[in-house]
Amino acid sequence: MQEHRIEVEENVSIYVEDSGEGKPILFIHGWPLNHQMFKSQKEALIENGYRFIGVDLRGYGQSDKPEQKYSYNVFAKDIKKVVEALQLENYYLAGFSMGGPVAIRFATKYADEQLKKLILLGAAAPSFTRRMGYDLGMEKDEVTELIEAIQEDRKSAMEDFGGNFFASDVPPEVSEELLELSMQASKHATISAAKELREADLRDEVTDITIPTVVMHGKKDEICEFGFAEELERLIPKVTLIPFEESGHGLHYDEAEKLNRELVKL
Repeated sequence: MQEHRIEVEENVSIYVEDSGEGKPILFIHGWPLNHQMFKSQKEALIENGYRFIGVDLRGYGQSDKPEQKYSYNVFAKDIKKVVEALQLENYYLAGFSMGGPVAIRFATKYADEQLKKLILLGAAAPSFTRRMGYDLGMEKDEVTELIEAIQEDRKSAMEDFGGNFFASDVPPEVSEELLELSMQASKHATISAAKELREADLRDEVTDITIPTVVMHGKKDEICEFGFAEELERLIPKVTLIPFEESGHGLHYDEAEKLNRELVKL
């Protein structure tokens, strides 16, 4: 395993884990987690001859945590710096939850012919919140209430959020790990990125995705409802939708074996 610290702008470096050899798959984690959420996928991919690249977005995990605005544009530009620094060729890009719209922004703004496939896992896209002509997701006011709860008591707010993450009851250590990863993020980054989730609308953007895209999504997802995946299937030109019948939002755990099988088939 290699560990990289990649400078994405002056005085801001992000942490990247780089393990295994073979076809590279770069993973972008969800809000407010980090690359460690993908440990099951990492093991399966390495065993099957893939190269796992796990990024901690700025503000999260082991990356630097500047006091700034956190947006899909900022994150996507950082991913561009990672791809360039590692000189990735013929690679896949996988984004989970908030990592989904970040991956979409990268694919539409920065990707060249070396990006061969886009993988959207429980993606918070095309829009995380309801708006005119789009009756899916949370109300904007609900996200505002979540932000206010984080400002008041972040740990309790993250515990509540984690309670809706999986399709069924999970062992205490799984919930504890989810909370631990959440608390490794900076409070500022957690709140700022939540505002981006609340405001961003990628419905027009996803139609510009030119590369083959695979959408994997839990049918029992209570954070990013399955309708998101159906909307992505409708809007993205070259798309395959793979439903996860027994998964909530955390399909990487709920149906880890299925997800790992699907990834190594790509």
